[in-house]
Amino acid sequence: MDAQTLQAAFADVAADYVKRLDLRVTAVRPGEIDLALPVAAELVHGGGVLCGQAIMAAVDTAMVLAMIAELGEFRPMTTVQLQTSFLRPIPRDVAEVALTARVLRRGKSLAFGEISVRTPDGKLAAQATTTYALL
Repeated sequence: MDAQTLQAAFADVAADYVKRLDLRVTAVRPGEIDLALPVAAELVHGGGVLCGQAIMAAVDTAMVLAMIAELGEFRPMTTVQLQTSFLRPIPRDVAEVALTARVLRRGKSLAFGEISVRTPDGKLAAQATTTYALL
């Protein structure tokens, strides 16, 4: 699966508010994808940094896209667990952050993954792990 096909799959299955994050698929590899998340003004909270809720929505979506790439198509699934550690703030003047989502293990009913969020200088800003139930 290539980036364009995965981007089209995202447009077909994502909720409207998630589409407004303007996530962009930048690379697809077996079991792993890269996304770009623009740091838009509406995602920055009063403290002047990208809000955690936007980051968590982006990492959850990144894992869904990694699963689509892994499976070759969208299949119904749901988030069972999403654990996110915020390691450094992402200031409003950062144009975008890079997300990498990787499927660690896919079983018959559960899948496990990890997602990293990095600033343009390569510093790790957030790290997440997730468990999905395949329906």
